[in-house]
Parts: sequence; C-alpha cells; structure tokens
Amino acid sequence: MKLYSKILASGSYLPAKILSNKDLEKMVDTSDEWIVSRSGIKERRIVADNETSADMAYNATVDVIKSSNIAPSKIDLILVATSTPDILFPSTACLIQRRLGLNNIPAFDLQAACTGFLYALATADAFIRSNSYKTILVIGVDTVSRFIDYTDRNTCVLFGDGAGAVIVQASDEPGIICNEIHADGSGEEILHVKGHIYNGELKGHPYMAMDGKAVYKMAVRNLAEVATSVLTKSGYSNEQVDWFVPHQANLRIIESTAAHLNISMEKVIVTVDIHGNTSAASVPLALDHAIKNGKIKRGDLLLLEGVGAGFTWGASLIRY
Repeated sequence: MKLYSKILASGSYLPAKILSNKDLEKMVDTSDEWIVSRSGIKERRIVADNETSADMAYNATVDVIKSSNIAPSKIDLILVATSTPDILFPSTACLIQRRLGLNNIPAFDLQAACTGFLYALATADAFIRSNSYKTILVIGVDTVSRFIDYTDRNTCVLFGDGAGAVIVQASDEPGIICNEIHADGSGEEILHVKGHIYNGELKGHPYMAMDGKAVYKMAVRNLAEVATSVLTKSGYSNEQVDWFVPHQANLRIIESTAAHLNISMEKVIVTVDIHGNTSAASVPLALDHAIKNGKIKRGDLLLLEGVGAGFTWGASLIRY
C-alpha cells in the first residue's frame, strides 16, 4: 500500500497585544493611509514582555491537539520552523517536547525564515512517506518584533508575532500531493539580521535590514514560478485550486502573485491586514484562520506558498 501524509488538524496562537497603525503613528513618521496603501496591513500582534517563542508555539500546539482530538502521546516527531528561538539551545522543539511530557521522540528546529513552515511541511511529508514516522507536529513560530527597529518605518510597520501549527499524519489517501522548496544564498544582502553574540558581546546590527523593492521583485517572480511548477508536476491546473494560501508578507505581493497565477482574489486567503507578516507563522496562521472561519473545508485543494530571507521560497499542493 502506498503511503501518503495528510493534515489532520490545524491550530494557532496570537498574542493579546494589538499594535494598530494608529499606534505606530505615535512612534514613527508614518500614517495609517501610508501603511495600508503599501502593505494592506491594519494591525499586528506583539508578544508581551514575559512571553516567548516557546510560549506561543506551545499554545498553538495545545490548540491543534484539541482540534485533532488525538492524544499527545501519538506524536512521534516535532518540527519547529523559527528564526527567533528564545535561546541558542536547546531548540524550541525540545522545549515544546518537554512541556508535552513526551520523552525520547526526535524534536528539532528548522530555519528558513518566512519559508520555514513550507520547509518543515516538506520535511514532515518526506518522513511519513518513507515510513519513518506516523504523526508529526509541525509548528511555525516567530517573535519578529524583538528584531525590529521601531524608528525604521520601512520595517516596523510590516511585522507581527504569532504561532501556527498542524498535525501531519500517515494516510492511505493523498493529502500532501507535492512540495517544492528552493534557496539562493546570493540574496543575503536584501533581507537580513546580522547581529550576533561573539565572546559575550553583541556584534553587528541587531535589527532587521531590508531592501523592500528587491524583496518585492524576487518574491513575486519566485512565488509565481514555484507555484506553477508544483501544479504542473501534480497534473493540476490553477482553475482546480479551491484556495490559495500565500505567505502573508504584503498585500501587493499577494495580489501580484495571484494575478501571475490567474487565481481570483476571491480564492485567496488574506490575513495580512490583521496579522501583519509573522514570518514562519504566517502560512499556518492563515490556514488555521480560514479553517476555523469555515472557508476551507475537507476535500478542498489548497496551494500554499512562502518566501523569505536567504533567499528561500517554496510551495505545497495539498488536498485538505
């Protein structure tokens, strides 16, 4: 019998604090009109001072376990996509494992910036198809706000914090149909955080730096190409896609990519207006939001994609 992997359930967590565009007007030289016109973002969530990436990831895990109706003991692998771990080590995945009381199962983090969840999903799919594991917890989480300079209006208006999770399980029916992931390290200079600890001291600039125009051009081109490739490999057309769930970086990028793919915006899941760019949490947050609001239903064909620093990008075609 051929083995497939399927998304069993989704879950999410957002911090309580809302940072609106009106709030940002008091912090930096910007306006609600300027932010919305350039990004489509109206508000974003920000972690509390005593809240961590692991806290958010755990809360999203509790939510997905509740939605899945399975016992945590069934989980045999934990994958966490994050660029913002609270500590260098142990990994965020190991911290989640401890909180769940699961001993001996493997747990590790993946770092592919905003594309992290797509990388983790592809990894989970490969593990299940190889019959290595049967029930995998996949989390995307980032506390981007802690690496943002709130005097830089080109970056501070775009990002927020959050966590999203799915449980991927072995199935005899196709679920995750096709994954494709890419990277191009020559894009390092257009989006990065170069600050690091060296001999106990902070070296380099500790905040995000971004060339917005270069990111836009690379994002739209690569996202359109990888989505088209996944559809072609799978033998599906864009007309057969029920829901397009893109990385929620910027509404203009989302709209341009959808136009390149000839997918109507009526079939696009958009949460960037209320979440901002939550990096690796972006796609699973949008997915869970659409499922809980009754848009995405069992049997729907989903096209997921992400793009991020590295430069990294990827897509997944999924029968939910």
